[in-house]
Amino acid sequence: MFPFFGYKTIPFFVLLFLFLSLPPRFPARTLPELTVVDARNNNTWRHFVKFLDAGKGSHVTGMSELKKYFQRFGYLNTVPETSLTDTFDDRFESAVITYQKNLGLAVTGKLDTDTVTQIISPRCGVSDDAAPAPHKLHVSRHYAYFHGQPRWARSSPMTLTYAFSPVNIIHYVSQSDLKAVFERAFLRWSAVIPVNFTEANNYWAADIKIGFYHGDHGDGEAFDGVLGILAHAFSPENGRFHLDAAETWAVDFGSEKSKVAVDLESVVTHEIGHILGLAHSSVKQAVMYPSLSPRTKKVDLRLDDVEGVQSLYGSNPNFKFSSLLASDTSMSWAVRLDSRLSMWAWVMVAFLTLSLCL
Repeated sequence: MFPFFGYKTIPFFVLLFLFLSLPPRFPARTLPELTVVDARNNNTWRHFVKFLDAGKGSHVTGMSELKKYFQRFGYLNTVPETSLTDTFDDRFESAVITYQKNLGLAVTGKLDTDTVTQIISPRCGVSDDAAPAPHKLHVSRHYAYFHGQPRWARSSPMTLTYAFSPVNIIHYVSQSDLKAVFERAFLRWSAVIPVNFTEANNYWAADIKIGFYHGDHGDGEAFDGVLGILAHAFSPENGRFHLDAAETWAVDFGSEKSKVAVDLESVVTHEIGHILGLAHSSVKQAVMYPSLSPRTKKVDLRLDDVEGVQSLYGSNPNFKFSSLLASDTSMSWAVRLDSRLSMWAWVMVAFLTLSLCL
C-alpha cells in the first residue's frame, strides 16, 4: 500500500539519520549567550537580544543606549544624550559597518547575531578609533596604532620600569602569582622587540603604573562591574595600566571555578600592547583583538601583533620569525583542514544517500 517504505529504503533512512546528525556546516541562527554578563551591573546588556536583525529604518526602544556603546569605542561622534534616538539611522548604519570591519565580522550593516554577540562580549576599554597601519603593496595587515603613532622615546636597547600600586591591588591572588603573571607577559613582548621591562620599588617613579580599580576611578574611563570592560591602558608615554577590580581574575582555571573568571595573563599581555603603542587588531587570533571570553586563555603573540610592535620599535636581534610563522601557519591549516573534512563528510553522505534512492 505504501511501497516507499519497503525494505530497500531502510539504508536510505539510516544514512539520512547520519546525515542529519552531522554538525551543520551552515548552522541555524541562534541567540547569543547573554548569561555571561552580570545582570546586577549590566542591566542593559540583558536586553540586547531585542536588537537582533535590526537594520536601517528600524526603531527599537533602547537603541539610544546601544549608541552610547558605539560612542564610547569611537564609532559615533560624541553628542549630548538627548540627541541620541532609538532610530537606526544612516549614521548608525555607517557606525555598525565600521565596527564589523574593525572586528573582523561579516559586513552586513545590520545588528546580526555575530555583531550582537561581539557587542556583549567582555572587552578592553580602549577605544577602537585608531590610526590604521601603513599597508605595503600586496601585504594584508590588520594591526593599528594610536593616533600619531606614539612610542616610548628612549635609547636602544630600551628599559622600561613598572610597579604595582600599594593601595589599588587585589588580595585573593598572591603577590608571587601576580608578579609572575606580569613578568611572563612582559617577557613575551621583550622577546620580539629591543625593550626590557624591570619591576621598580618606587610606584610613583615607575614608567608603567599598574593598579586594580572599581568603577569611576578618576581617569575618565570608569569600569562597569563584572565583565563588560575588563581593563584599559594608555598610549605612550602615559604608562597608566588599570584593571577592573570587580572581575574574578584567574591565574589558574583549575583552581578558579567561577564561570565569569577572566584569565589575568591574557588581559595583561593585551594591555601591554597598548602601553607600547598598539591599538586593536581585527585579527581574532591576535592578542590585540579587543574582546576575551570568560575562562579563555590567549597569551601567545601572533604575526599581526609582532609585525605591529616591531614597526614601532624594531626587532629583538635574537628573535626569529620562522618559529612564529610556523605557529601561525599550523593554526591556519588546522582550521582549514577541519573545515574541509566537515565539508567532505557532508558531500559523501549526500552522495551515498542519493545513490541508494536511485
